[in-house]
Amino acid sequence: MIKIAVCDDDIFLLKKIASLIEQFCTEFNREIMYTVFQSPLELLAEFEKGMRWEVLFLDVIMPGGNGINVAREIRQYDHNVKIIFLTESSEFAVESYTVGAYYYQLKPISKEKFYGLLNEVAFEYEKAQQCSLILRCKSGITRIDLKKLEYCEVIGRTLVFHLGNGKVLESSGSLDELYSKLTQYDNFLRPHRSFLVNMEYIQNISGRTIILDSLVEIPIPHGKCSEVKNKYLEYAFSRKQVFI
Repeated sequence: MIKIAVCDDDIFLLKKIASLIEQFCTEFNREIMYTVFQSPLELLAEFEKGMRWEVLFLDVIMPGGNGINVAREIRQYDHNVKIIFLTESSEFAVESYTVGAYYYQLKPISKEKFYGLLNEVAFEYEKAQQCSLILRCKSGITRIDLKKLEYCEVIGRTLVFHLGNGKVLESSGSLDELYSKLTQYDNFLRPHRSFLVNMEYIQNISGRTIILDSLVEIPIPHGKCSEVKNKYLEYAFSRKQVFI
């Protein structure tokens, strides 16, 4: 289910967007949960409490807060939410992309344009869901984007997931089982029985060591270095990397 937030000081526009979302769900058999806000301060308060949405429709000009500045504050809490700015002017179009705007929608909003946006974000959301991993952690159920997984190591019976942003998550399980589930993705390499590496994060392979972007060193067992290098080169060629 996609979660959407809408923030605009125009109550009539909020009602229109809510109606369009409900119509969209009925016509395309989609499940969307939405929340509307008339005040950017109320929206920011929810982000501070830990609330998260996949998509945010955000007015640019509102009493009590410029939408661009509100987006900058939101990015302190959430780097993943797709922010779609709503405005009657293209004045802030360039500046909107400095806060990672997904789209800049001029008002008035037509049904056709709005449906197109919803279809696009729904498609991307479903695609992202297919490239994710659900973990049972001590903190609860957590979904991680596989693109953000730098490497995983097994310590005893605990799988330790290291993300590219430095975050670390722990879950019980078997590295053998995890690797078998990730074989459909060509970017994962198992150079060592205790490590699983995302090749997108490999910075260097030298001797019997893989050095990742985080400067973590992953050991390569004796006699396996050529195999690891060949697998990495195959992956790099498939991604059309530049070689010198």
